[in-house]
Amino acid sequence: MPPATAPVRGLEALSLSIPPTPGQSILKRPKNEEMFSLGAVLEDEGYDCKFVYGGYGYFDNMGYFFAHNDYKVVDRTAVAKADIHYENIWGVADEDLFTLSLREADRSAEEGKPFFLHVMTTSNHRPYTYPEGRIDIPSGTGRAGAVKYTDYAIGKFLRDAKAKPWFDDTVFVIVADHGASARGTTDIPVERYRIPLIIYSPRHVPAQRVDRLASQIDVPPTLLGLLGVDYQSKFFGYDLLRIQPEMARAFVATYQTLGYLRDGWLVTLAPKRVVKLRRVDADAPALSAQREDEIRREAISLYQVAAQEFRLGMYGDEEQTHHRQHSITGSASPGSPISGGTPAPVIR
Repeated sequence: MPPATAPVRGLEALSLSIPPTPGQSILKRPKNEEMFSLGAVLEDEGYDCKFVYGGYGYFDNMGYFFAHNDYKVVDRTAVAKADIHYENIWGVADEDLFTLSLREADRSAEEGKPFFLHVMTTSNHRPYTYPEGRIDIPSGTGRAGAVKYTDYAIGKFLRDAKAKPWFDDTVFVIVADHGASARGTTDIPVERYRIPLIIYSPRHVPAQRVDRLASQIDVPPTLLGLLGVDYQSKFFGYDLLRIQPEMARAFVATYQTLGYLRDGWLVTLAPKRVVKLRRVDADAPALSAQREDEIRREAISLYQVAAQEFRLGMYGDEEQTHHRQHSITGSASPGSPISGGTPAPVIR
């Protein structure tokens, strides 16, 4: 799954399901309030939606964005000093963030509300420091240690969650905000954009591997499909469990260059209207001149529409109306998360 190149781009994709637009992330732009977001859809379904962050919410305007898009913001200021095992410039250790997340989940459950927590960890960042004695790699010695510590913290979190009465009806989604070395202003090294996506809900989601080209923007429709939420969508993403294979595509970008992956080929859109098409999968078949033109036009239109909808205020949140629930076996167009059943509590 190709990711964004900075935390705010990942947060933008995972909350708004919209392709990246040139320049700054929507999280840091003016007029980014009351947008059509995953939180907005779930809030209309009665969910208690929270953005839980191990750092300070003012960083990268995260707190303002989520607070004005149907999420309650819970950041490191909600963690008492006595409860912090370790902290650095980025925030509290992941284990402390997950303890906070469990507390917030319990609070919602005790109030009788289904809940959605968008949890943003911080330990897997330079200087790669974390509490001593958790893993067999000393703190501050490199990325490998930070990755292993985060893995430890996630494992502990899931084990602790299993003891909760809400665990069986919760869907856990684990995904990265960006890759480790895909930064830059022009080039798009596609091979560095791959990130994991793990969906875990033993009672409701059978174990399987879905080997399909996708982007972070596909996570919200996929999650809503699993929850059985029937909604009127503005999302650009697809439900990955219902999409037809030939519809698979991915969006990748740097600060200045936008990329569109389709059929083993990459279209790049750069400043001064420079449009390029190159093969990135050696096994991808050659394209006819007509198909090359179609893919270029797809890339241009998708990015232009996304940018225009934001600029003109067309990606706003409109209250969801409750309409007929469809059977999970019913037909659905790609990207339409139509399913039956009652929405279950969810943590991301």
